[in-house]
Amino acid sequence: MLVLVAPGQGAQTPGFLTPWLEVPGFADRLTWWSAVSGLDLVHYGTEADAEAIKDTAIAQPLLVAAGIASALALFPHPADAFKMVGAAGGHSVGEIAAAAGAGVISAEAAMVFVRERGRLMAQAAAVTPTGMTAVLGGDRDEVLAKIAEHNLIPANNNGAGQIVAAGTLEDLARFGDDGPAGARLRALSVAGAFHTRHMGSAVEQLAKLANGITTRDPRTRLVSNADGAVVHDGREVLRRLVAQVSNPVRWDLCMETFADLGVTGILEVSPAGTLTGLAKRALKGVETFALKTPDNLDAAGEFIARHAEPGDADSLDAAPTWRLVIAPHGGTVHRGEVRAGDKLEPETAVATVIARGDKHEITAKHQGEILEWLVEDGDPVAPGQPLLRVHPTGSFG
Repeated sequence: MLVLVAPGQGAQTPGFLTPWLEVPGFADRLTWWSAVSGLDLVHYGTEADAEAIKDTAIAQPLLVAAGIASALALFPHPADAFKMVGAAGGHSVGEIAAAAGAGVISAEAAMVFVRERGRLMAQAAAVTPTGMTAVLGGDRDEVLAKIAEHNLIPANNNGAGQIVAAGTLEDLARFGDDGPAGARLRALSVAGAFHTRHMGSAVEQLAKLANGITTRDPRTRLVSNADGAVVHDGREVLRRLVAQVSNPVRWDLCMETFADLGVTGILEVSPAGTLTGLAKRALKGVETFALKTPDNLDAAGEFIARHAEPGDADSLDAAPTWRLVIAPHGGTVHRGEVRAGDKLEPETAVATVIARGDKHEITAKHQGEILEWLVEDGDPVAPGQPLLRVHPTGSFG
């Protein structure tokens, strides 16, 4: 099964988009998205130096534009991707590119959203001197304990022995002098403590903006940074994109979900390398492909052909007359008391999925009538597997 992923902030390098401008349509898209975002993305992707593109307000729109545009270079007709890509995800800001690629929001909406995200996060970071430090290696429990001891937050749990601590510069300095045993610490060149409570003001403003964005349900499985869940409700995807700004990124759980789904190949869109590197260490036996330049496009096409399962994502492409309720995690499903013909109110609990000892309550997001259950009580289910069909009778929101 093929998984497409998009990298987060820090993956950008000076001039990384220069060779991509030769791809038909690529420069035109960047020019259009430059107008949408109010930033000269062509300049920042080709001529700007490392210091300029480190700026949060510039780096984030640049990364989302690069991710969407390079995915379109792979799949000029998006419908082809929906038939071949089994799941998609993105790390931090890369999740916005993944959401656009899965059809949840338009590319234009993604560019407006990420422009405001970057701007508001930069403003929030300016209030208190904060930062982030990567912790490489060490015992995971000991690392987390030491992070908590110094009043820091594990803002990124990336798997493969990599956790990022975030907080005030004072607390990070003490952590640097008293780090976990057996671990290497590396200060990150970022403007602030992203994915922590220090970004609270950005979340408030983004939530207001998100109210006006039109969404659709994902056309393929979309794996969430929050908890590795497969999310199939467009409004819920957007809510999570907002909340993500002040909450930790659990990329380790995303990779666990990819494994549960039976991933055989992970392709990372431009500027690629970070997430495929993590996958090589955490997902042994899974083939990876880093799409770094357009010279890689032919080889990427061959990689896709080896790992794509045509029609794999079609189960999530709901017909317009009904909606699916899906399992966000793999595990064992236990059906609730609702039956075919029952009327549901929004957010009605319909089932639970037990995964790794944890219970996950499943709710129907929309008002409607149950058409049929698609699983039996006690069945094993995979992440993103449809559980029941609901005929909507209220507004989709």
